[in-house]
Amino acid sequence: MRVVVFLAVLVAAVALGYIGIGGYFLAHATAGLLKVGPIAAALATAEPPADPLALGYRGDPMAALSLPFETVTLDTALGPAEAWLVPAAGNETGRAIYVHGIAGAREDGYRALSILHEAGWSVLLVTYRNDPGAPASPDGSYGFGLTEWPDLEAAVARMSPSDADPRLLIAADSMGAAILGQFLAQSPLATRIEAVALDSPAISFGAIIDHLALQDGKPLPGIIAMAAKRILPFQSALPLAQAEVAVPLQAFPGPLFLAHGSADRIVPIGPSQALAAARGAPTVTLWTGADHLGSYAEDPAAYRAAFQDFLRQIKR
Repeated sequence: MRVVVFLAVLVAAVALGYIGIGGYFLAHATAGLLKVGPIAAALATAEPPADPLALGYRGDPMAALSLPFETVTLDTALGPAEAWLVPAAGNETGRAIYVHGIAGAREDGYRALSILHEAGWSVLLVTYRNDPGAPASPDGSYGFGLTEWPDLEAAVARMSPSDADPRLLIAADSMGAAILGQFLAQSPLATRIEAVALDSPAISFGAIIDHLALQDGKPLPGIIAMAAKRILPFQSALPLAQAEVAVPLQAFPGPLFLAHGSADRIVPIGPSQALAAARGAPTVTLWTGADHLGSYAEDPAAYRAAFQDFLRQIKR
């Protein structure tokens, strides 16, 4: 009997150690994703594509798409941040703001810009804290929307200075969706938004931890993810349990566009599908088999058609 008890205790200790160590390293890796620098450095080693509609292209709107633009300054709480304003050609149909994801850039918005400009929209491509052309955050970390949303608020104030001005469309990729969700939940200017377009949206930080644990391929990924979530507060000062924006996006009363690929290795598609199913307002979806932010590249014609259908949902 003593041998059986000893073996049971040993197995339990090994299991707890495995879960604890796995959770620690997952929490450490997840917290590391929010540190400014490593992701950008890794991306910088890749050869930029020549196609301006390909993710990773770098160059201003004139160089990319032969579109006149103006460099403007946004007054954020941390200081001035640059943005590119591409005015509509001819009569203005509407005004839009593009918000990129973690370690991304303004140029990542050229896919949306090409569609919006064709439809008569003026578009502001923003930078926010920790971007080149914007102030650094004091802690040197991305906040998964918890710290960045006031920078979007500054852009909204620039494009729609009062409630009497035109309401806006916000296009947001990846962590840009988390920034937008926090803005919708917390900003008094949230009522100035009339439509939302999301691509591979990072809606839930907890779901990303679950997804990363599953991608790692180790046994008991769900339990390791649970342990990581308990350890994470000791790895990051951010209240990441609050980095969940499904509720404000579900409640948003205007039209919403949502593109996401099932092969996304960074942001799971499940929360996007749940968001689309939970919404009562007009919602246009494009489900693909693509990796992160790859739905446009997989089928540009289908992406553009779905986005144009979404624009037709916006009442004028």
